[in-house]
Amino acid sequence: MTAGLFDLPELRAREDTGLPERLARSLAETTAGWQLSTAQVGDWLAERALANRFLVERIPFDRLDQWAFVEDGARLAHRSGKFFTVEGLRVTVDQGPVLNWDQPIIKQPEVGILGLLLKEFDGVPHLLMQAKMEPGNPNLLQLSPTVQATRSNYTKVHRGSAVRYLEYFVDPTRGRVLADVLQSEQGSWFHQKINRNMIVEVDEDVPAGDDFRWLTLGQIGELLRRDNVVNMDARTVLACAPIGSDEVDALHSDTELLSWFTAERARREMRVELMPLTEVNGWRRGPWSIDHEAGRYFSVVAVSVAAGNREVTRWTQPLLEPHGLAVTAFLARRIGGVPHVLVHAKAEAGLRDTIELAPTVQYTPENYAHLTGADRPPYLDLVLAAGPESVRYEAVHSEEGGRFLNAEGRYLVVDVNEADVPLDPPPGFRWVTPGQLRFLARHPHYVNVQARTLLACLNTGAVGW
Repeated sequence: MTAGLFDLPELRAREDTGLPERLARSLAETTAGWQLSTAQVGDWLAERALANRFLVERIPFDRLDQWAFVEDGARLAHRSGKFFTVEGLRVTVDQGPVLNWDQPIIKQPEVGILGLLLKEFDGVPHLLMQAKMEPGNPNLLQLSPTVQATRSNYTKVHRGSAVRYLEYFVDPTRGRVLADVLQSEQGSWFHQKINRNMIVEVDEDVPAGDDFRWLTLGQIGELLRRDNVVNMDARTVLACAPIGSDEVDALHSDTELLSWFTAERARREMRVELMPLTEVNGWRRGPWSIDHEAGRYFSVVAVSVAAGNREVTRWTQPLLEPHGLAVTAFLARRIGGVPHVLVHAKAEAGLRDTIELAPTVQYTPENYAHLTGADRPPYLDLVLAAGPESVRYEAVHSEEGGRFLNAEGRYLVVDVNEADVPLDPPPGFRWVTPGQLRFLARHPHYVNVQARTLLACLNTGAVGW
């Protein structure tokens, strides 16, 4: 008989019950990390901006290098066939003031990696953050994840240098995976784009390069209270962090919440069809941009970029440029002493599953200025009129700077009461706890990218209760 034939396999705990307590230690460290105090981060970012040459210049489409309108103008594409394309989209929905429309949209089918390395220093977990330049950021340089790379980037389609620290995420057996989930991005601007959001813990020594620093969760929470410091890609990964929760009760059980969400997906109808840019109604292409005929929503533009610390130091590319400052807010209240936020089961044309949980309000007011009465977006005017005494959190954060130019949103958490929003809100809205959102964000396609920004603020203590 072969020795060990009937040996039982070694079983493991289904979850690391000590992880929330360790992350709580990181959350508690808000003023000083292993490498930098929080007060020093601004100076370090300014130093990294001066250490490298950064330049972004608008150019006409005919000055794009490696990019061109192909198939008689049907798509704007890269010569390699990689990265992304700008195409047309036709949308038909079942409710709302506008039931059908055409628009340009970014199609990026490849799955990128957004990864944070975590390591303990003196018993306190720290995250390795990168000072990364993105051409669309209004201030160019912001804190990004350790790795922020599309498949085209890390497979070197651009023939540039290697992505630093990538090995820990393509081979996560080098550490311990704490979070790993596919998440969507902006459903109004991307067609079915997803990225792999990861947090990997390492024990080995990982030196921080010149553009990298180890910071605690508490420090990042403090930085999330500042405008345009922590970029969108870092925020979405932080939303997936396995933060502990002392919640026991909620207005709706998890099963009730999932059933409501499933019913919302089942009842909504949306038809989307990719189409040539030349057939998109209501949009005009000029030598410098593609614009909506009413001047609303966004434009597609082109830029030339120089960045001394990127894998490729010079390139050109298209960017989508929104018109106006977005307003993105959770309405919040305590119910039975437990914090709750109001989520919206929002349909967006570019989402794979049509609907994800969004903040209560997710709109650019200028796009709806012509609407009145019941056609106005729900709760938008309530948020716009909120006084400082009811605003629990507010900061301006920019969106993905690699695809969007000067795309900023005013992110808020606004306290309300029963007179503002009842316990039984209108169809499409539901009160949920932060813990329920954290649970859902550890699974794909439940919590949209704007809601994940606000969840990141909750996870890191930027929003206090």
